[in-house]
Amino acid sequence: MSTSVSAAAADALVPRLAARRSPPASRVPTICRRRIGPSPRLFSSSSPSFPILPAAAMATDSAAPAGSKSKLLVFDSVEDLAVSLAKYTAELSQKFATERGAFTVVLSGGSLIDSLSKLTEPPYLESVDWSKWHVFWVDERVVPKDHEDSNYKLAFDGFLSKVPIPPGQVYAINDALSAEGAADDYEACLKQLVKNGVIAMSTATGFPRFDLQLLGMGPDGHIASLFPGHPLVNEKERWVTYIKDSPKPPPERITFTFPVINSSAYIAMVVTGAGKAGPVQKALSDKQTSSDLLPVEMAVLQDGEFTWFTDKPAVSLLQNK
Repeated sequence: MSTSVSAAAADALVPRLAARRSPPASRVPTICRRRIGPSPRLFSSSSPSFPILPAAAMATDSAAPAGSKSKLLVFDSVEDLAVSLAKYTAELSQKFATERGAFTVVLSGGSLIDSLSKLTEPPYLESVDWSKWHVFWVDERVVPKDHEDSNYKLAFDGFLSKVPIPPGQVYAINDALSAEGAADDYEACLKQLVKNGVIAMSTATGFPRFDLQLLGMGPDGHIASLFPGHPLVNEKERWVTYIKDSPKPPPERITFTFPVINSSAYIAMVVTGAGKAGPVQKALSDKQTSSDLLPVEMAVLQDGEFTWFTDKPAVSLLQNK
């Protein structure tokens, strides 16, 4: 069954957070009630000596915020990357489930879902407390949930259908609405989940603080549905906004804004393949200028930890630099 942010969803399916700080079901707003169907080896001995580059240098200012931490991990294969990403995600799941009684996870589309494959296998399938997970999307195409372009469908087919996350804790857009309406609806849902303690709030920025955002990057350096040169990269007030002229089809989408992305506690930026080596080189270069930043360079955590998960082809242009 499909999930949506809808005021008409059944009250009986309201999720309860199974922890001391869990809000009672009666306090979860109707709009958010829904229904649905190994340690990484950084470099091999045979590879060139790659530097661990400061991803925090992506700030538009000359320095990243004082509370921001970053690192670059390079793996011999996408298989090794997936193993490490699963361990990283499982450890954060345990951390936040213990501390908050909930683990808020933001997914993106593209190849990111393939990189989560190890979480659907032992030991994580049994050891992760999936009942604490609350799943969101950093962006979504405004299409039906069974459409081939749907990020929800991609995640459901490749990940969500294989792990026991409570259906009421998977927050997809209401695809019956227009792009503008879906963005407004999703933002309203997030605000109510903040109010009820499911999503944390950043004291530094005043925007929602998701525990982990699992992001990917396009060959043009875009993240979410924030594209190079598009006015939406400069949005500073909205939590969720919409786009009707996406340079990549389909044209109508909703997306988190940079203030929300940059308020996260943790971001894993998963980038693989030689086709993305150019934007990776630019993003990790120490010769950046604020006038021509790619969207990926604008992802700078205010108070959190940013980790690049990459393979050798993706960092090939960084060799011997």
